[in-house]
Amino acid sequence: MTQEDDIFDKIIHKEIPAEIIYEDTHTLAFLDIAPVSLGHTLVISKKHVRNIFDVDHETLSAVMETVRKIAPAVRDAVGAKGMQISSNHEDAGGQVVFHLHIHLIPRLHRNEFEFWPKIECSPEETTAIAEKIREQLN
Repeated sequence: MTQEDDIFDKIIHKEIPAEIIYEDTHTLAFLDIAPVSLGHTLVISKKHVRNIFDVDHETLSAVMETVRKIAPAVRDAVGAKGMQISSNHEDAGGQVVFHLHIHLIPRLHRNEFEFWPKIECSPEETTAIAEKIREQLN
């Protein structure tokens, strides 16, 4: 998908309608057209970045500031007791629109979603992967 095909860029440029709930210089927040729950909101960067792997610090900071600013308003508007805040990155990670975005999904009850599936991992495997990650960071 090219930037010209990006549905979020079209929303930013007001080429297609969206229920925008917040906008500032760097970010835009709007209701998801296929919500998981009432009030499901997307926060996006106005700057076109694919995802966490290519975002600069300033853009990511602006997006997370907007998440922090509007999350309580979304929660309170729908009477939620909590919120799931998540983001998917790359196809294998479940990303569908390749433009950085954060989901704010209001939740009424903990049992509304499935918890993380678990895998078996030996202490040796845990140590080995930790060492590989530390090597990548150096």
